[in-house]
Amino acid sequence: MKRLAYLCIDPGVPVFGTKGASVHVQEIIRSWRNRGVDVKVYCTRAGTVVPTDLEDLPVVVVPVAGKDAEREASQASVATELAQRVIEDGADAVYERYSLFSDALARVTAGLRVPGFLEVNAPLIDEQRTHRTLHDEAAAGRTLRIQVAAAARTVCVSDPVAGWVRERVDGRHHDRIRTVANGVNVRRIRPSAEAPGKPVVAFVGTLKPWHGVETLIEAQASGSREWSLRIVGDGPQGPRLRALAAEVEAEVEFTGSVPPESVPALLAGCSIAAAPYPDTTDAGDQYFSPLKIYEYCAAGLPVVASRVGQVPHIIDDGVTGLLVEPSDPFALAEAIDGLAAAPLARAAMSAAARRAATQRHSWDTVLNRITEEVLP
Repeated sequence: MKRLAYLCIDPGVPVFGTKGASVHVQEIIRSWRNRGVDVKVYCTRAGTVVPTDLEDLPVVVVPVAGKDAEREASQASVATELAQRVIEDGADAVYERYSLFSDALARVTAGLRVPGFLEVNAPLIDEQRTHRTLHDEAAAGRTLRIQVAAAARTVCVSDPVAGWVRERVDGRHHDRIRTVANGVNVRRIRPSAEAPGKPVVAFVGTLKPWHGVETLIEAQASGSREWSLRIVGDGPQGPRLRALAAEVEAEVEFTGSVPPESVPALLAGCSIAAAPYPDTTDAGDQYFSPLKIYEYCAAGLPVVASRVGQVPHIIDDGVTGLLVEPSDPFALAEAIDGLAAAPLARAAMSAAARRAATQRHSWDTVLNRITEEVLP
């Protein structure tokens, strides 16, 4: 295979952005290119934070217009237009990041008679209905069924997401739906020596409620004070979290928003990493496959994380990190205090975390799992 068309019709996911979804897009593209494949991107939003190694990536952009119901119709129309562009340009395979109202993959596979890969990262119909506004749910469900029926492989980032897809599509296609968790670029993110002085605990991510950063700040304030906290990223909760840190007198460095290329340098010198996901009333909310935890492992950082969702499948408790009950700042503080005071235990966990990342979670390994039995 020589040419791949990569489709992202979701206007909320810029190809060259700083959010986790954008990192995911870029890393899958890198892994295809690592195979020697020529990738061309077709999207609705390019973004402006272009990594050096992707400056030569050809990108076709057709933006989505309007609001609400008009925006949904525009997304469907743009999907049709971009699919036609792929057919005109030609490709040996197509890979699409699932988005609402797009049937582009189905159009391309039918038009070019090539295999298609559909990547499903979240139950988008449920998310849109719950957190935003969904005007034409019937159309959203119909396009999902069309896409899965056309794909040679539908790959989901977690078992809950795979279950969500199976509930909504014809059972004849279930055997082509697979779970393949997210990964990490083990070339870009590598271990480094700890900085002298107090151990630094890192958190990387967008500052939104479902990341539980307030619990981490409270843990820093209530713990031994023998470690400091570095929060890499920003978001809607940024002002409130900065105010909380000042109120409880936590020792926190807020770096603000940074491009993905800067994350390795900000993890360098840290001793521990945290993923303090909060407790939720609905276990179905814990469907994510967290990029940050894979990045922590690649950096050789012992991970202290909440025992929720897919996290226990990633962190081997006591080996690559420690699992704690969610939304409990005292349990989180106790776990981090213990590691901060135990350099030998940290070193052993660091080596185990890096080994897990390189052997099981690299993006190249992820892509091999996605394409096995479909492409040679």
